[in-house]
Amino acid sequence: MRLSRVRCFLELLPSRANKHSTLYMLFCFSGTGNTRWAAQTIAQALDDRLVDIADRHQWQTDYNLADGESVGFCFPVHGWQPPRIFREFVSQLRISNASNRYCYAVCTCGDSIGKAMDMFQNDVLAVGFRLTAAFSLIMPESYVCLPFMYTDTVEREHEKISVSAKKLDGIINIIRCREENHRDIFEGPMPWTLTHIVGAFFNRFMITDKPFTVDADVCTHCGLCQKVCPTANITRTADGLPSWNCNGNCTCCLACYHHCPVHAINYRNITRKRGQYFFGIKHR
Repeated sequence: MRLSRVRCFLELLPSRANKHSTLYMLFCFSGTGNTRWAAQTIAQALDDRLVDIADRHQWQTDYNLADGESVGFCFPVHGWQPPRIFREFVSQLRISNASNRYCYAVCTCGDSIGKAMDMFQNDVLAVGFRLTAAFSLIMPESYVCLPFMYTDTVEREHEKISVSAKKLDGIINIIRCREENHRDIFEGPMPWTLTHIVGAFFNRFMITDKPFTVDADVCTHCGLCQKVCPTANITRTADGLPSWNCNGNCTCCLACYHHCPVHAINYRNITRKRGQYFFGIKHR
């Protein structure tokens, strides 16, 4: 029997040592909910300590891990790269006993991820971890700010989620058994070019909240956009309209756009006739 399988079997045995202790820590960032669903599914199955890093003001970056505690990372892919905010958080992590930990990463994307996981592998290596397992999940599209990008059909959304749910069951078993050297990702065609040329341009010049607008005569002043913003980047004016802070915190996840119940929020004019999506959406 492989060593990892033996370790998995021992972990599943009931014992006082692990009954009340958490053996998994999972850091997560999510905009429209795809990654949050994956992270929460993993956390529930493994009794993870789930840490959402969306709010910079609440960041805790110093940790001392328990004996045997593994570390996981869940993040979406933005422009064939890990989100800037997630990379910044990881760069500030200070874990005194990081060496020889089981470390895994799960990323979500509408299609291919390019070399995003290679970039992230270098990020965690810089703070003392070796990525021992890596996975990608193809989830419904949410980025609609370019001429050739649209949300999926409802049928395609359901298909992607169904396929990813089955794949996630297998990922959870691999993580539970601490199996190493697993790499199940979809890089797609021209992965280096998409990440290091197209993605570099995208993340430098197109991750900005300056183009967001709101139709004042359509907005209902419900405040939902402010509530769902993962980085608390939206405030409200005296008359109740959303106002983006333009301070560099926006990740362009489009949670504000997708959650607006009356489609009052747009990114330039390109999204005016585009669809909306967030995980769990009841299509209007």
